[in-house]
Amino acid sequence: MKKTIKLTLAIAMLFSIQNQAQSTDEVVNSIVKEATENSQLERLAHELLDGIGPRLVGTPQMKQANDWAVAQYAKWGISAKNEQWGEWKAWERGITHIDMVYPRVQSLDGMQLAWNPSTGPKGVTAEVIVMPTFSGPDDFKNWVKSVKGKFVMVSEYQITGRPDYNWEEFATEESFAKMKKDRDSLSGLFRDNLKRTGYSNWRGSGFSEEGIAMLENSGAAGIISSYWSKAFGSNKIFSASTKKIPTIDLELEDYTMLYRLAEYGSKPVIKVVAESKDLGVAPTFNTIAEIKGSEKPEEYVILSAHLDSWDGGTGATDNGTGTLVMMEAMRILKLVYPNPKRTIIVGHWGSEEQGLNGSRAFVEDHPEIIQNIQALFNQDNGTGRVVDLSGAGFLHSYEYLTRWLEAVPNDISKHIKTEFPGSPSSGGSDNASFVAAGAPAFNLSSLSWSYWNYTWHTNRDTYDKIVFDDVRSNAILTAILVYMACEDDNKTSNEKSVLPISRRTGEQQNWPTPRSPERKGGTN
Repeated sequence: MKKTIKLTLAIAMLFSIQNQAQSTDEVVNSIVKEATENSQLERLAHELLDGIGPRLVGTPQMKQANDWAVAQYAKWGISAKNEQWGEWKAWERGITHIDMVYPRVQSLDGMQLAWNPSTGPKGVTAEVIVMPTFSGPDDFKNWVKSVKGKFVMVSEYQITGRPDYNWEEFATEESFAKMKKDRDSLSGLFRDNLKRTGYSNWRGSGFSEEGIAMLENSGAAGIISSYWSKAFGSNKIFSASTKKIPTIDLELEDYTMLYRLAEYGSKPVIKVVAESKDLGVAPTFNTIAEIKGSEKPEEYVILSAHLDSWDGGTGATDNGTGTLVMMEAMRILKLVYPNPKRTIIVGHWGSEEQGLNGSRAFVEDHPEIIQNIQALFNQDNGTGRVVDLSGAGFLHSYEYLTRWLEAVPNDISKHIKTEFPGSPSSGGSDNASFVAAGAPAFNLSSLSWSYWNYTWHTNRDTYDKIVFDDVRSNAILTAILVYMACEDDNKTSNEKSVLPISRRTGEQQNWPTPRSPERKGGTN
């Protein structure tokens, strides 16, 4: 009799395992089928990137994107809301026209930087000058008296507009070596000259905000920078620090032309029309969507991507593609897995670009969620397929992440390199906000596709750079990982590994600690 009972239990357990495997296969197959046959990625990308455009914190376009995301989720039957976490300087970009009017007429390629004060429709016309070689701070202060009524060029002159890979392909070894030597020498001279002013800073223009303020207070007509990204046609576009005069970034080709004309004594003159609107102060939001859990609603699996961007391009790969991945994954999960065991949340964070502010605010404002996170998956480094997954320093991450990855189709998972236990991120993207609070948060790191040079924070970060096949694979991967995390019978361990000794300091590394967000940005 006992043997019969044991046999019956064994058979029942076997059938249970088989049914569970069959159920998993069915859901995974449904995820792949929906993502492949009914993808919404192209439509979402067009509406977000072409229709709304760049999403700089504090701009009307950022709020438009928040509202658009809420409306999209509502169409899919998913509850969503905009959750205010702070406020920011409100500003809206207008037109930028930059023309050289002497010694000849030519329209120039460039744009005003974020939060630039408006020139008004009449614009500003003035001569362009370059900085001389300074002997020290006093020499710089004496020279500053001569900048009144002039546009001042504050960025390094580039001797070539060709990326290194282009030189490597076509130049002789001797020519390539000579170019690098000359370039390094000129860069060194430029850096040393800036240091002698007492106002050097290697973020963007090269000058610190105090240095730019000194030029502005001395009556400069405007500031001209060129933050080349080391790629054809790409410049990094950040923010202006001037209060009344325009700050523009010129693409390398036009910047170096103006530089040569000014250096050779031709006294070039440009006209800049850079219109914008100072809108005071605007509230800032995270867009949060949720599918309520049916068995363990107080445990959470989170999809994570920041919705904001810089505004040189339209924020396509930073972080439009991450946003698309999470929205598409949520759409698919709602369709094929409408009653998850655990609650699924997606966070579209605001002001990541100014210091992870939206996600840090969420962590600070929702301790009841943070302490009950099963897993968080973040994506934020371009359009490429996911190729790296680290355990983020959590000691037992290997056990559950590898098990969840087993459900992912081989044509996706074969590209992914894993690292366990890995190390905790202290910054870089929004997963770091959660890791610092001890929550198991993992970054889905993508193949480069020349992200750092061509699209990261540049004027070329636009729709046409998206590789939709890779983004589709990432949406499938994310949806499956979320499904597996929701279904897991066990609560994940968030036990931290012992971090190694730092090679740089020789001291024991410490786990990052939570940081409070900036909740009143640009309003001082």
